[in-house]
Amino acid sequence: MANIVCNIALGRVAELYNRVDSNDPANSALVIVLLAASGIEADSVLRDAATLTALVSGTTNEATNTGYARKVLTDVDIVAFAADNTNDRVDLDIPDQTWTSLANDGTGAISDLVICYDNDTTGGTDASIIPLTIHDFSLTPSGGDVTAQIATAGFFRATSSA
Repeated sequence: MANIVCNIALGRVAELYNRVDSNDPANSALVIVLLAASGIEADSVLRDAATLTALVSGTTNEATNTGYARKVLTDVDIVAFAADNTNDRVDLDIPDQTWTSLANDGTGAISDLVICYDNDTTGGTDASIIPLTIHDFSLTPSGGDVTAQIATAGFFRATSSA
């Protein structure tokens, strides 16, 4: 489950996930971004970022390791959105994510995995990508494959606290 839900996404993660699952708009997707460990800012700073541009505008940087590229997940890549009426919640899940031959090319370790929402993968920019959740993902690449194992219950759980 999420270590941090970004303030901009509070109360919205399930809806934005559902929009991707419903292909509405047609070019929407979840974007998976890795953050470099060097210069990573405090969680209290990261959670305030309203866009991916803002998230990496301070000393926090996106990873640039050899073999790294953002993952883009469309409606066909994610688990179908479904409310769990028995337990009164919604669990959001994505497949485990693998980066092949991820190497430390001098840029160093990775500290976090960010799941973002992009409403337009064909014309949007980082300034329009919304960070949803940030997960601890600490490793130093060594040239092998790296897999982010998503929890059995998913990366996010929405519940009612009424």
